Amino acid sequence: MASLEDIFMATALAPEEAKVRKVTAQAQELVLHRVSKYFHSNHQGEVRAVEDISLSLREGEFVCLVGPSGCGKSTLLNMVAGFLKPDSGSVTFQGKPITAPGSDRMMVFQDAALFPWLDVMGNVLFGLKLIPKLTGKQRRELATFHLRMVGLEKFTRAYIHELSGGMRQRVSLARALSPNPRMLLMDEPFGSLDALTREQLYADIQRIWERHRKTILFVTHNVREAVCLGDRVVLLSPCPGRIQEQFVIDLPRPRNINSVDLAEHSTAITRALKRYLIPDIGEVAE
Repeated sequence: MASLEDIFMATALAPEEAKVRKVTAQAQELVLHRVSKYFHSNHQGEVRAVEDISLSLREGEFVCLVGPSGCGKSTLLNMVAGFLKPDSGSVTFQGKPITAPGSDRMMVFQDAALFPWLDVMGNVLFGLKLIPKLTGKQRRELATFHLRMVGLEKFTRAYIHELSGGMRQRVSLARALSPNPRMLLMDEPFGSLDALTREQLYADIQRIWERHRKTILFVTHNVREAVCLGDRVVLLSPCPGRIQEQFVIDLPRPRNINSVDLAEHSTAITRALKRYLIPDIGEVAE
């Protein structure tokens, strides 16, 4: 199976765009300013999902959000993706308010979120509809290429119920990468994969990030995974989600998730989580 780096090579930046991104590498690409989001429940009344969140991501930065279930991590991702709007505060990307989804910000969901009435090819083609000025033939060639790169070229006509969980996530990944987004939003994308596959993907995604410097906002329950991948780890409190602490991870890359130095960082972050008396701390893996 091809690595994630191979997939990103297929969607590399044009030379002129790469030059612009190199010059502006330290720009604040994503800014959340005092963001709050509330939901209404018939049983619980108003539920405060996240409250007064202020967070900035530099262009090309890899930031991991860690916290217990229900602390609003996915809610934050959905607001950045444009699926939800904040009840107060603002979310801006490249200086412009986020008002709707766009091909510059692509999501890889925890549950793959594929369309069951489409086959594998149709699901990847759906993502390529976001790219203007492509002919139908060009879209199909790109879809075929990305499916071949994730090792699913023999399953283009398979339907989603015919695929394993790992295969479904690979289809979702191919669909997200095909429009060549400026930012990836990843909601526990490796949670359903076996340990060996996860470790390979940790290595692959680090090589991709080193080479292309895409901005990534990554949600996980796994502290060690966050330390392995992120430039920064942001800790969120239980509902309502608020930023409690941020840790800069200055370990050299590529990082090995089994290394002693990485374990020391993850232990310190897990200890910080426990200080906030998280009721369901058992869900947060060190």
